[in-house]
Amino acid sequence: MSDPRDPGRDRELDRELDLVLFGATGFTGGLTADYLAAHAPADLRWAIAGRNADKLAAVRERLGVDVEVLVADSTDDAALADVARRTRVVATTIGPYLQHGAPLVAACAEAGTDYLDLTGEPEFVDRMYLQHHRTAERTGARLVHACGFDSVPHDLGAYFTVQQLPSDVPMKVRGVVRSGGTFSGGTFHSALDQFSRAREMKKAYAERRRAEGRPEGRSSRSVGGRPHRDPLLGWWLLPLPTIDPVVVARSGAALEAYGPEFRYSHWAGTKTLRYAAAGAVGVGALSLAAQVGPVRDFLKGKVPQGSGPDEAKRERSWFTVDLVGEAGGQTVHTRVSGGDPGYTETAKMLSEAALCLALDDNPATAGQVTPAQAMGDALLARLQAAGISFEVVA
Repeated sequence: MSDPRDPGRDRELDRELDLVLFGATGFTGGLTADYLAAHAPADLRWAIAGRNADKLAAVRERLGVDVEVLVADSTDDAALADVARRTRVVATTIGPYLQHGAPLVAACAEAGTDYLDLTGEPEFVDRMYLQHHRTAERTGARLVHACGFDSVPHDLGAYFTVQQLPSDVPMKVRGVVRSGGTFSGGTFHSALDQFSRAREMKKAYAERRRAEGRPEGRSSRSVGGRPHRDPLLGWWLLPLPTIDPVVVARSGAALEAYGPEFRYSHWAGTKTLRYAAAGAVGVGALSLAAQVGPVRDFLKGKVPQGSGPDEAKRERSWFTVDLVGEAGGQTVHTRVSGGDPGYTETAKMLSEAALCLALDDNPATAGQVTPAQAMGDALLARLQAAGISFEVVA
C-alpha cells in the first residue's frame, strides 16, 4: 500500500489499533482519556497504556467505554516497540520528556507510527530530531511534539494569521499570550529542568541547526526584544522564554505560505508596567533557583506531578493569544481563545491532534514536523469545532 505521508514507499498501514494513549493514569492523561471517551467516534479502535495494570483497569472502568489496556513501561524497549507496531498513532502525556520520553519516540520512528506529546522542552525536541528524524522520514512516521498549550494555540494561531495576509512579501507576526489558570506540575518540572540545562539546550539547538539547514530561497526565524508597550494591543509586553516561538518559526520554514521572509516574536501581555517588571524578575529568579539542585528539588516538591486543580477552578480559567501580522502594508489582528490552558484545553488539543492524525486527510509529510506542518487546516477545523476560538479581531 502506498503511504500518503511518504509517496513512493510501500508500507502496510492497516494496524490493529488506531490510537494508543500513554499516561492515562496521570492527571492530564486522565483528562485526555475522558475527552477521547466522550468525543472519539464510536468505531475508533483505541487503547490506554502504561506500566501499572491495576491503575489502567481502574481508568477503563471509570471511562465506561470499550478501550483496550496495554501494559508497557517507558523504559522497556521491547514492550514499547510492540505497542508502536500495533497502532497507527501514539499520544503520550508522560513527562518530563527529557527523562522519560526518548524510548517511545524511538519505537514510533522505527515502526512508522505517528507520535504526539505535550512537551515544551526544547532540548528534548532537538535531540529527538537529531536521533530519529531521518528514520521517521524513511518509515513514514510523523513525530509531532508540543501538541498542548505548548504550542498549538501559537503555532495554529500564526498559521491562521498568515492565511489573512499576502504570501509573496516579507511577513512579521507577534504573538501575545495572557491567561488566568494553573499550569501543570509536569510543565513546571520541565521548565525547571530546562533552566538548569541551559548549556546542554544551547548545544542541542546548534547541532540541530547544522543538521537541518535552512529553506532554499526563504528565511524564517524567531526574534526577541525588550519589554515595551504594544501600540496596537495596549498591553505591556514581556519576552516569553518558551518553546513556542521556535515551533512557529519552524512552521514558517516548512510552509511557503509564510512568505519569503518570516519573523515571529513571542510575548506575555500585562496590563501595567509593574506587572511586566514583576514577571521579568520572577522568571529570572526561577532560572537562578533552578541552577541549585536542592532548591530545584524543593520547588518541584511544591508543585507535584500527576495532580491538578479541581473542575470548578478549571472552569474559571482562560487564555487568549493575540497575534498581530504585518505584510505588504497590511496589518491584521487575530485571536485564539479558550478555557483552562494547563489542563482542560491541553487535553482537548492533544486529543484532537491525535484524532486528526488517525482519521483525517492531512498534508503529505513525514519525520519530525510541527503541528501546523503535519495537520494544518484539518487540525484548525477540529479545534474550532471543539470550542477553541480562532477569530479575526481587526
